[in-house]
Amino acid sequence: MIVEFVIIIIGLILFEVISSVDNAIINANVLKTVSEKYRKIFLFWGIIFAVFVVRGVLPFAIIWIANPQLPLFEIIRIAFTPGQNMSEYLEESTPLLLLGGGMYLFLVFLGWLFLEEKKYAFLVENFLHRQAIWFYALSSLVVTASIYTAIKINPILALAASIGATAFFITDGFKKNAEEKEKELLKPGMSAWSKILYLEVLDASFSIDGVVGAFAFTLSVPLILIGNGIGAFIVRELTVRGIDTISKFAYLKNGAMYSIGMLGGIMILESFGKEFPFWLAPVNTTLLLVVFLILSLKEMKKVAK
Repeated sequence: MIVEFVIIIIGLILFEVISSVDNAIINANVLKTVSEKYRKIFLFWGIIFAVFVVRGVLPFAIIWIANPQLPLFEIIRIAFTPGQNMSEYLEESTPLLLLGGGMYLFLVFLGWLFLEEKKYAFLVENFLHRQAIWFYALSSLVVTASIYTAIKINPILALAASIGATAFFITDGFKKNAEEKEKELLKPGMSAWSKILYLEVLDASFSIDGVVGAFAFTLSVPLILIGNGIGAFIVRELTVRGIDTISKFAYLKNGAMYSIGMLGGIMILESFGKEFPFWLAPVNTTLLLVVFLILSLKEMKKVAK
């Protein structure tokens, strides 16, 4: 049991770190325009907000949305009561949670694959990016096929797929706006406090990927809080102290997105009754991280030459 917990927590930490690379780079670029005093404020209060508020509240909120019949305080009590298994209370709603979260993550992956500018790790990425118009057709087919399959099992399950797709398009709009807003934040005219507050809001929108993906690893909220919390702390430290080094790893974002796509696919299949071993999500995330770290190191050697 302890080994299982350790494997899950390590997987959660790795997933949180690699899925937050973009967020860390934006934070670092903006923090370069403020004084050391405000960087320390962001690091201290940002960790409290990111770990204890955003990543501390979101898992409970997501479970509560999937189980509105359970009072929020009851969900918190069950999560932290020794000997009680959250999955027993979520037996009926687990497929809803998995399909909604899986749909969200899989669309995040497709959006990156077709629409986002990136450093191409493989030739197929370049090809698919040039077919960007097909993202809308493919994502619509994925959503429709999932709803069609789900509605034969449970109409509420079909609604979960629709909610997952809706959540994607809402948060994707926030992220697109963040890319444009970053240009304004880099201008000297904006106050340091405005930049810090905006970065906190931005972090909340980026954290959704990590929290939703965590449910592919486990339904245990304490494990999610530990893994995501440690991962968020590491990202904050990297933001202030080592982001110049991290940004040199050109393919880390690719690894994060393939991991998100795999986790989304696992969650969708699990929602329809397919069972996977507990170690699949952590091992998948670790292997992808290793592969794309190796590709990044090879790229760094090429640039050095």
